[in-house]
Amino acid sequence: MAEHNPTGAAVRRARAQSGTTLRALAAGIGVSVGTMSAIENGKVALTIDRLHEIARYLDVPASHLLTPLPDRAPTEPAAGPTSTGWRTFAELDLDPALRAAVQVFTDLGYHGATMRLVAHAAESSVAGIYHYHRSKQHLLVTLMTRTMEDMEWRVAAADAEGGTPAERFALMVEAIALCHTVRRDLAFITATEMRSLEEPDRSAVTEARRRLQGRLDDAAVAAAADGSFTTSDPRNTARAVATMCMALPYWFSPTESMTPAEVARDYAGHALAMMQVQPG
Repeated sequence: MAEHNPTGAAVRRARAQSGTTLRALAAGIGVSVGTMSAIENGKVALTIDRLHEIARYLDVPASHLLTPLPDRAPTEPAAGPTSTGWRTFAELDLDPALRAAVQVFTDLGYHGATMRLVAHAAESSVAGIYHYHRSKQHLLVTLMTRTMEDMEWRVAAADAEGGTPAERFALMVEAIALCHTVRRDLAFITATEMRSLEEPDRSAVTEARRRLQGRLDDAAVAAAADGSFTTSDPRNTARAVATMCMALPYWFSPTESMTPAEVARDYAGHALAMMQVQPG
């Protein structure tokens, strides 16, 4: 979905690349989290003074905030907070409306949800929700985009950590399984509401999923080529593994006897067994 204000997109990207949360930046320049979110979403125009305040806090030249920064390539592990912390999950920086939307979309589905229900869950007025999010579709797009961005950098970092293709494959499966257990509700929404996305956002999220699958496919094919995997069809087996991970939100619960980390390691082991990995 196109930005109303390219400067807001530049601020959001500069903040994300610095590892600064929305709440920290808002506090740092003396505004509310809602105002900062509105700035990043292009709903509030930036004054020159505020632009310089943000630039000073993020330690970037103000000129960098006048033109949207290029998106990082999805293959770069540095797209996330750190390239080595992919197993560590901080709470995603979601405003109250987005948090409420997660609850309502999970409970009722996208089509059963209304902006009034989201406002009630957020303890806000409907007008207050519309002030920051122009539609129910915008809420869904934002949640799914944030989910895929979070998953992509983690999988890229896990990929980079592996030494051999088989190791890379196992670590990426672990990362995907972690995302689908720790971020269970967001992963559930992303898996079940693709049909509710409108273009061009549906294509963008679909392409992000293809990139993730492509990483798994490439590692599986490479491991089959070097003799580590002996499955007769590594590419299709990799897709079965990804589907297995995507099903985690349907059954996993924080009350289960296993932790997300334990489930993720088990799933990596199951994936290697499906690939008929060879000892050593």
